[in-house]
Amino acid sequence: MKEKVYEFLTTIPKGKVVTYGRIAEYLGDKRLSRVVGNILHNNPDEEKYPCYKVVDRNGNLSKHFAFGGIEKQKEKLENDGIEVNGYKVDLNKYGM
Repeated sequence: MKEKVYEFLTTIPKGKVVTYGRIAEYLGDKRLSRVVGNILHNNPDEEKYPCYKVVDRNGNLSKHFAFGGIEKQKEKLENDGIEVNGYKVDLNKYGM
């Protein structure tokens, strides 16, 4: 399952985000959102697998982003051209 999650991360285009639930749906069961979160928290390679592009169902950034915290996730998203307001992104505009 980990491999499928990491593979999915490589398909997210620049300027777009996905939710944990969207990745869980890709795995075949939307109820696996927490499992997806745990897998992402143990991401072995931030550059190869851009987990910073994953937000919660409301567009909120992760308070526990594994690679430097919420400020680092915000910075990476903004570098991708994604507008972050109050640690939240507009899924209608940036969701994949």
